[in-house]
Amino acid sequence: MTTYAETFEKKKLPPCLDTPNCVSSQASDKPHYILPFKISGDPNLAWAELKKMITAHERMIITHETEDTLHAEARSLVLQFVDDIDAILDTDAGLIHIRSASRVGHSDFGVNRKRMEKFRLQLRKFHFLEK
Repeated sequence: MTTYAETFEKKKLPPCLDTPNCVSSQASDKPHYILPFKISGDPNLAWAELKKMITAHERMIITHETEDTLHAEARSLVLQFVDDIDAILDTDAGLIHIRSASRVGHSDFGVNRKRMEKFRLQLRKFHFLEK
């Protein structure tokens, strides 16, 4: 089995499983695909803001990070289910590739997609992303 570190070294996000509880900007199928974050301005500032947003959330924690990758865990409020959040900063392309996936279950009722879109809106609000 490929580890997160090995996957990130290749600048690839872990693939989504064949369940509707995952979104990824590197997915090749429409149900799992989500647009990457298109950076406006300094990529390092956008990256720092994304990390700040994750660490400010009371039920999210960054568990692994390098200068251009991160893995975080988000815990649901009631049942304490864990979702994995992954991001890769591609400074050359001006993108942050993103992935959010549930560890267990089949459907997530759109929670992972909503989480990523909320991050996108917050980054746009502070002018870190293109509109």
